[in-house]
Amino acid sequence: MDRLEGQVIAVTNADSGYGRTVSAALARAGASVVLIGSNPETLAALASTLEQSGGHAIPLKADVGVPLDWMSAQTRITEIFGALHGVVHLADKRAHATFTFLSENEWLDLFNCNVKSSVSITQILRRRLPGVWLTIVGPHADERGLHVAPQRGALGGLVRHAHEEDLRVNMVLPSRASGSDDALDKPLADAVTMLANPNMRHLRGNIMQVPLPPLPDTRGTDPNLPPYLYR
Repeated sequence: MDRLEGQVIAVTNADSGYGRTVSAALARAGASVVLIGSNPETLAALASTLEQSGGHAIPLKADVGVPLDWMSAQTRITEIFGALHGVVHLADKRAHATFTFLSENEWLDLFNCNVKSSVSITQILRRRLPGVWLTIVGPHADERGLHVAPQRGALGGLVRHAHEEDLRVNMVLPSRASGSDDALDKPLADAVTMLANPNMRHLRGNIMQVPLPPLPDTRGTDPNLPPYLYR
């Protein structure tokens, strides 16, 4: 029997980056995956691909940074499946500017996408579905800049102290941004799938570094492109 047979797992930001790789891995392991994101066409295409591969997935458009959106998404999931067992939240949006030139708007966007959304999801789970586990994919280990420290600090504090509210929350920190090759991103998907296994329900409050193989350097003659834009 598949390790996650019978589990219903929501993946946020499933329409880009690690969301696609993680969703596919969870579906292969037998979970019913709810693909949450902002692009309905991309979500529908991914759901179709997973279904054709033998998995079970449905798309659901929602902005998890907006509490009412996330509450509506939770309600819809439980209406469809009768349960929600876990959430994988992608809180790994990267800055395009260095700390020195980071605008207020971009900083607020980073904070909302990575920190505020994580706190909102955790709070609403505690209020409405306290038995649901949460795994956060946090800021990548190779991201530099002073703006990353308060994000890691806030998310780390949330993870370490969630047990005080009797919540099971863990965080994985990939060593780099997602590439276009699922095989290269597989260690991250494996870590998330392991944490989703019901046999690992005793794990909480963990922050795990996940080393990944480097992406191919296809910058050509422009060495100034940042590493996370390698393809």
